Amino acid sequence: MRAVRITAFGAAPEVVDLPDPAPPAGGVVVRVEATGLCASDRFAWAGHDGDVTLPHVPGHELVGRVEATGAGVNRFRPGDRVTTPFVCGCGTCPECRGGHAQVCPHQRQPGFTDDGSFAGLVALHHADHNLVPVPDGVDAAGAALLGCRVATAYRALIARGGLVPGERVLVLGAGGVGLAAVLIATALGADAVVADPQPAARERALALGAVAAVDTAGGPDAVRDALGGGTRLALEAAGRADALELGLRALHRLGTLVQVGLLSRAPVVAVPLMIARELTVTGSHGMAAADYPPLMALVADGRLDPARLVTRRTGLDALAGALATPPEPGEVLVALP
Repeated sequence: MRAVRITAFGAAPEVVDLPDPAPPAGGVVVRVEATGLCASDRFAWAGHDGDVTLPHVPGHELVGRVEATGAGVNRFRPGDRVTTPFVCGCGTCPECRGGHAQVCPHQRQPGFTDDGSFAGLVALHHADHNLVPVPDGVDAAGAALLGCRVATAYRALIARGGLVPGERVLVLGAGGVGLAAVLIATALGADAVVADPQPAARERALALGAVAAVDTAGGPDAVRDALGGGTRLALEAAGRADALELGLRALHRLGTLVQVGLLSRAPVVAVPLMIARELTVTGSHGMAAADYPPLMALVADGRLDPARLVTRRTGLDALAGALATPPEPGEVLVALP
């Protein structure tokens, strides 16, 4: 099979021919229809993820069809169209049994702990516990994004943030997760206000349904004005310490900030403000396969179209170059191997 391979952190990836993977016990091999390029793929390429060993095939947002199954797989068979959360839980630990596979201590991650989906084929572990059926009618490029950014934004807003229809949510960062949050909030009858320093990213957020998009350079006052005085809920999807601070200062008393972005440096958190206003800061790490049905229902009935996020479709050769190139503001790239 052809695959994008990293042989040195921070160096140009290469496209090579590799042996086809075999399905692990309890797992499957999926023939990849489409795979998304996520910001965390760039973290792995740069050497910022200790789970990655070289040489390595990145990629964790995918959709495809089961090519082969390993011993012990009962729920899936060759030909089934599937995606998977980027966190593949073991299915047997207390966290998985309690419905929290997204924090499984024994988790496997395609594109991080294992070779990923920037390839023609990808092996996935614990298939019965982690695979999610995808309807044939869902666009492949959009479906690939359900494995990470769309599911991550959905769980962050709903399960961690308690989003309700009619309220106004602050989305900090108009990258992959932030733009997905705009689509999801709009689909569920809420209003999304986006804060981002890049004009093109703000324009993209407005095109996807944000009711307002504000330049972070305007500071807390500009953000609060766009929110009509503040908000109960903020989602930090930029991975920037200044965005986290901005979000906290935009919250009403008893408000909640959900942190999704991978911070590049340690933040200086406004602890006195958190105490005085009894603010909550909570993390959110993907979404377990068992929690996908409500999200897939939104996609299946057309209320949520993840393909609207896609700005560029390409092949593996262009994907290799894009991995080492900073994205354009608001860009969402998907490869179709």
